[in-house]
Amino acid sequence: MTYREKLNIISDRADELGCKILKNEPLSRHTSVKVGGECDMMILAPDSGTAAGLYFQCKAYSLYTMMLGNGSNCLFSDEGFRGVIIASEPRSGSVSANGDTLSASAGIQLSAVCKAALENGLTGLEFAYGIPGTVGGAVYMNAGAYGGEIKNVVSSVTAITPAGNVVTFSPDELELGYRTSRFEHTSEVIISAQFRLSKGDPKAIGEKMEELIERRRLRQPLEYPSFGSAFKRPEGTYAGLVIEQSGLKGMKIGGAEISSKHANFIVNKGGATAVDIMELITLTQKTVLEKTGYALEPEVRLIPAEQKA
Repeated sequence: MTYREKLNIISDRADELGCKILKNEPLSRHTSVKVGGECDMMILAPDSGTAAGLYFQCKAYSLYTMMLGNGSNCLFSDEGFRGVIIASEPRSGSVSANGDTLSASAGIQLSAVCKAALENGLTGLEFAYGIPGTVGGAVYMNAGAYGGEIKNVVSSVTAITPAGNVVTFSPDELELGYRTSRFEHTSEVIISAQFRLSKGDPKAIGEKMEELIERRRLRQPLEYPSFGSAFKRPEGTYAGLVIEQSGLKGMKIGGAEISSKHANFIVNKGGATAVDIMELITLTQKTVLEKTGYALEPEVRLIPAEQKA
């Protein structure tokens, strides 16, 4: 069976399931940094369960496949993606409260969960307000900011295994570490997460959320497309600090720039390519290592155009 025949089978199945199918879709439309070539096929599923089922069907046909959340931490190649990318439809999914627990679909925006916490007078998720991304993506990389992390509030995660079984993992089973989880090295697909919070004063919760959003506005280059933080925090210091100490603030390659506002942000000043960004990442790592001794590790996921052998 040819590659195109496999794509057609998946396309027909996705259509039967009520999905939206986009062919030769520019990935720059689906990433926060607004970079990336065309994907052979993108499927927007109506819910996380449908997305997971299609993901495993693609895998069964040995198609290069990935799940995509908000695209806030992904750098796709300028050559695009020779396979199938599956995502949930924008605004799909739900979030609900039961006592001090919030349950949310994997495809829902993390900001929507934070707002639901506020509406229900639940505290603990304020740190996550303003983090770009979906619930699934936040769990996948144990997202965090301002002293908080997903691992501090998640009480369970439900996923589908390659065998089609629905499994619920406890916090200990999630293997949550600094920007990592079990899902980085398994083929399980997250479909929902539950967050254990505490009762709080809605006024105080709202004020804290607004305070953190204002801090982001003042300190981060939100006016330009970016990934958020480009590099993981080195032990004992901050990535932005060692990049600035290395004299790289404002450094440009093509349309990509190390932000003059916050050195751990690589921004798209207009027309940036994946090559521009990769060269800037490599230059930053080399220069910082030479000048400070710190080896920076990208927080960004670098996604090749074709499946690795």
